Amino acid sequence: GAAAGSGIDAALLGGLAGGRIIEGPRLSDVAGLSSGEGDPIPRVYGRARIGGTLIWATRPLEVASPAAASAAGGKGLGGGKVKRTAYAYFVDLAIGLCEGPVAGLRRVWADGREIDLTTVTLRLHVGDGDQAPDPLIVAKEGAANAPAYRGLAYVVFERLALAEFGNRIPQFAFEVLRPVAGLAGMIRAVCLIPGSTEFGLDPQRVTEEAGYGTTRPANRFQLQAGTDVTASLDALQALCPRL
Repeated sequence: GAAAGSGIDAALLGGLAGGRIIEGPRLSDVAGLSSGEGDPIPRVYGRARIGGTLIWATRPLEVASPAAASAAGGKGLGGGKVKRTAYAYFVDLAIGLCEGPVAGLRRVWADGREIDLTTVTLRLHVGDGDQAPDPLIVAKEGAANAPAYRGLAYVVFERLALAEFGNRIPQFAFEVLRPVAGLAGMIRAVCLIPGSTEFGLDPQRVTEEAGYGTTRPANRFQLQAGTDVTASLDALQALCPRL
């Protein structure tokens, strides 16, 4: 009797209603999209971990992902097809770091967890006196309304996915390099002495078996580049511009 009643309801009520539509949670506001006017600009000497200040952001971009319709079981008004829609959110933002110019950016943390920089689109503006505006800010605001922030080192995240941060902008921290006069600007060459690693100087990523059908990287433990030697040489050349 229950099966017959469910079939009748699905045929009559489900067909009339056109099926059920279920939408996933949506974002009404982005927590963290605020900054204080008049925040001091820090100075960095050597290598330091700083937080930064939000200086520009866009409205979050909502992307709907409809799933394939599925049949709904059970007796009553729930008969027919069920259409589910999930939503993902992305945002563009710029974060001011410190007084420039800086040599480079080593690591970035979001909510205390280090980000793999090869998985995000991030641009660093070192804070030169003649730096140009970021192309994304120019595209969004127009050339006449896009400041260059000369003298300020800042980063721009392009289309940053917010799903893994609970659909909000996380708390960022940045490891900034800023050598101040001295030996770093004089070094023109170095000698690389191989250590005890087999693949440490290989610029191509090498993996090794980790058991149970899984693999792990053998020459990538820094999350700034594809391999450790590439990340290390980039940092070295940033610190020693004449190298």
